[in-house]
Amino acid sequence: MSDSRETINHRAFVVGYPIKHSRSPLIHGYWLKTLGIAGSYEKVEVAPEAFADFIAGLKSGDLRFCGGNVTIPHKEAAYRLADETDELTDELGAANTLWLEDGKLKATNTDGIGFTANLDDRHRGWDRGGRAVVLGAGGASRAIIQALRERGFSEIHVVNRSLDRAEELADRFGAKVCAHAMADLNAVMGAADFFVNTTSLGMGGEPAPQLPFDTLAPGAVVTDIVYVPLKTSFLQQAERAGLPTVDGLGMLLHQAVPGFEKWFGKRPVVDEALRALIIADVEAHA
Repeated sequence: MSDSRETINHRAFVVGYPIKHSRSPLIHGYWLKTLGIAGSYEKVEVAPEAFADFIAGLKSGDLRFCGGNVTIPHKEAAYRLADETDELTDELGAANTLWLEDGKLKATNTDGIGFTANLDDRHRGWDRGGRAVVLGAGGASRAIIQALRERGFSEIHVVNRSLDRAEELADRFGAKVCAHAMADLNAVMGAADFFVNTTSLGMGGEPAPQLPFDTLAPGAVVTDIVYVPLKTSFLQQAERAGLPTVDGLGMLLHQAVPGFEKWFGKRPVVDEALRALIIADVEAHA
């Protein structure tokens, strides 16, 4: 019996500006191959002023895509231009996954799913504490704060160079979220159960400030959304303090799972072979 999905367009994309460094095609290409699906996933570079036209072409079918991923700087515009969004995405005001269904362009955001799935995979029980510290209040921090709140953290302390940005997130995500200036970071870290860096500090091996990880609660989990290098300066500091750490690569891998399932009809698995593939690519381009 033939699969009715054979008539479905299995052609997806990642759109951004710039987009040449995206590793999403490697991830989805690996899954297409291992699952034996005749589909494609490609990079599309679209400048901000042309993004509305890109979405119009997607909706009309002229671009012949079934959906795709959205990355910087288009996530907020993707949310605004979608026909249907979900509760998760409405609170964030940003979408990273689009798909066509019943003649409508639907949107969601899988960044928070990727963040928690990575931690569940690499260090189960990471969410048993009550107090979390989030360094940074940029775009990436929104989904992470939301995910931490949904996992039951009673206190989420957002620390940022611009206090106004941190206060904006505290207002958006409710009473459990508190805003702090960078001058308060050392005090805020004291006895915290969880720490995540959502900034670009340490990216590409650049120097990062020394933080008092030894003041975190015993067994506190430290993670970083930066994955180049895989073991960032913050993770190295935390390890020296005897704390468990989780690298940021898994967030990239796990956030891709729901979209792949929407576009190609099968749920893929994040395995060690995929991690090794991406790590090898990172090292080749270091």
